[in-house]
Amino acid sequence: MLSAQPGLPPDRITVVIGLPHLSDTAILRRAKTLGLHALVSANAFSRWHMREGVREWRGWNTAPLANAAGLASLMLDSAGFTALATYRGYPWTIAAYLDLAEAYSFRLYAAPDYCCEAEVAADREEVLDRMARTTGAFNEARRQAGDRGIADRLMPVLQGRTPDDYEWHAEQLSHVIRPGMTIGVGSMCRRPVGGSEGLVEVFERLDRILPAGVLLHGFGVKGAMLSFVGHVAHRITSVDSQAYGVAARRDALARQVPKSDQLVSRHLARWVADQEARLAARQHRIAYPPRPPEPRPSQPWAAALARARAKIRALLADGKLDHDALTAPWVEQWAADLLAG
Repeated sequence: MLSAQPGLPPDRITVVIGLPHLSDTAILRRAKTLGLHALVSANAFSRWHMREGVREWRGWNTAPLANAAGLASLMLDSAGFTALATYRGYPWTIAAYLDLAEAYSFRLYAAPDYCCEAEVAADREEVLDRMARTTGAFNEARRQAGDRGIADRLMPVLQGRTPDDYEWHAEQLSHVIRPGMTIGVGSMCRRPVGGSEGLVEVFERLDRILPAGVLLHGFGVKGAMLSFVGHVAHRITSVDSQAYGVAARRDALARQVPKSDQLVSRHLARWVADQEARLAARQHRIAYPPRPPEPRPSQPWAAALARARAKIRALLADGKLDHDALTAPWVEQWAADLLAG
């Protein structure tokens, strides 16, 4: 069981830039000149092969990792959103992902996770399934990383849609959460800053329930949130974003000019300066009404379906079912058995 404790003294939040790749371009050179911390997606190293018109994943190209020298630090993202939105699942195994994590001294590498944005999790049941799959994938990655001696850099990732979800997920990982570690907070980049399910509310909830000394990294956090996190700054060690790339694309379209690496690198410098200014002028808590509780199923069949789904999710989280297993066909049969029994 997690127990909330007083926070640590406020500290500086590190702004981490998301890099689209590690090619030696003006973008990477500007990041090095500015002495920035960076994050790169595992998918940036993917090798692909076309076989009979089908694109097949063929391992990693780790050569670009040599270009990372000169960055303040480098983190590895598991590419959860890209993998699920583009390929409908991870094209690589956990063991293959750990091969990549082992190929470079990443400051941290994120555990494989199943994001919960509306684009890939349309309803409540899918959100709950993805949270369970994330727990199962982390436990398996932690086991394999321990065998390789690299578990100390493996970063758990919390998933969910509501603050209650993130609290529940933190409870599921309470067996590994300890002071001094950093936990990733996923499904952030498309989330509003305010509101009962907004960025600020999620971080505030986690600050209340996590033990002292546990730090958070926000994946894809909107820069605007940095103006409102003064009261939980002790909890947030870093945030990352690739928003500068979006700004560069809009700029190029508006001026009808190419989106060159030079243009992107200028937006990168401007974006970093903006985030530092936000941190310097951060404000205090903004309050929102609590989220109403979800209705409980009242009909026998609906209740049986809910029980069946909960049992399957427990098996996924415990690693008794593979985190990528197709479970939908089992739900109704299991619910029928529960109803009959």
